[in-house]
Amino acid sequence: MALRADSPAKAKNAYVTLVTNQDYVLGAKALMRSIALTGTQADKVVLHTGALSQEALAPVKQYSVRLIETELLPTSHEFNLRHSRKSQHEAAPFTKGEKPSFHTPLDNFAKLRLWQLTEYEHVVFIDADALMIRNCDKLFNYPEFSAAPNVYEGLADFHRLNSGVFTARPNAATFEDMLAKLDVEDAFWPRTDQTFLQHYFPDWHGLPVFYNMLQYVWFNMPALWSWEAVHIVHYQYEKPWQENHPKADKLSPLIELWQDYAGDGDIPDIAKLPSP
Repeated sequence: MALRADSPAKAKNAYVTLVTNQDYVLGAKALMRSIALTGTQADKVVLHTGALSQEALAPVKQYSVRLIETELLPTSHEFNLRHSRKSQHEAAPFTKGEKPSFHTPLDNFAKLRLWQLTEYEHVVFIDADALMIRNCDKLFNYPEFSAAPNVYEGLADFHRLNSGVFTARPNAATFEDMLAKLDVEDAFWPRTDQTFLQHYFPDWHGLPVFYNMLQYVWFNMPALWSWEAVHIVHYQYEKPWQENHPKADKLSPLIELWQDYAGDGDIPDIAKLPSP
């Protein structure tokens, strides 16, 4: 399908996130505010599916965001069944943390729509459950495809990428090639887009972990956490806006940081934040 934008592009580079349900609008609002506060001149883009109305998306519009409506990928019925929440979590269970009920694994593949944004030269994708606390414009100079390793428990994590933050160069031919290689017979991608992107870009370039600092580092690898270096905080697994958050006691400083960005008041001085 053709993407439907509510306004034209204003810059050659863009930060892009994806919203497929109402819960992630909460995240996108905080993320877009955090990006705006860094002073970037890049466009801020929210890809969203038809499941959300313009009224539902209104909270993100106040930060000069381009809204681009799209659809989930045209994958087969069999592919969709294999990557449904029930099938996905049974075949490749998440044992390190809990995914909230509103997490729909199949939706993750819509990130590939990023390569359709050919009005931009370079894009940086950031999951809606993240915050940018320092300007990250240097990422536009990184090659395609660059992502940080999936580090949050130990050194063994370095061999896998995390697709919560990555760089791309939109290209229609790349997008079509991805579709052709995504939904092949019996294909199953255990961590959805993350596994597929690592397969598609086997020689992926590594970003510093500080550009995608996963929240579990806070209590699993506290020596790695440095507020002087952290640029993006990524709230993998449990989300900071969840009620009855199962790890609220371990992650309270990070949850409070997200709440500050999600509101409309002042944000804290990063240099004065507590350390793990």
